[in-house]
Amino acid sequence: MRAAAVAVVALLAVAVGIAAVVLGEADDSPGLQGLGVLLALGAVVLGVRSGRRARSRAEGRPVRR
Repeated sequence: MRAAAVAVVALLAVAVGIAAVVLGEADDSPGLQGLGVLLALGAVVLGVRSGRRARSRAEGRPVRR
């Protein structure tokens, strides 16, 4: 259940990041575009990390930190 919630939050963060990139392009704002890219990439990294941990726990393997 926790992994599903983290996945939803990560997808929302990616959507907000993409929106920031698009709006930054329309306003010609490189700072907003950079923040949008960082937000989207960070959300993807955290989502993948959470998914891998959830799978490790489901298989009974120890979780690396």
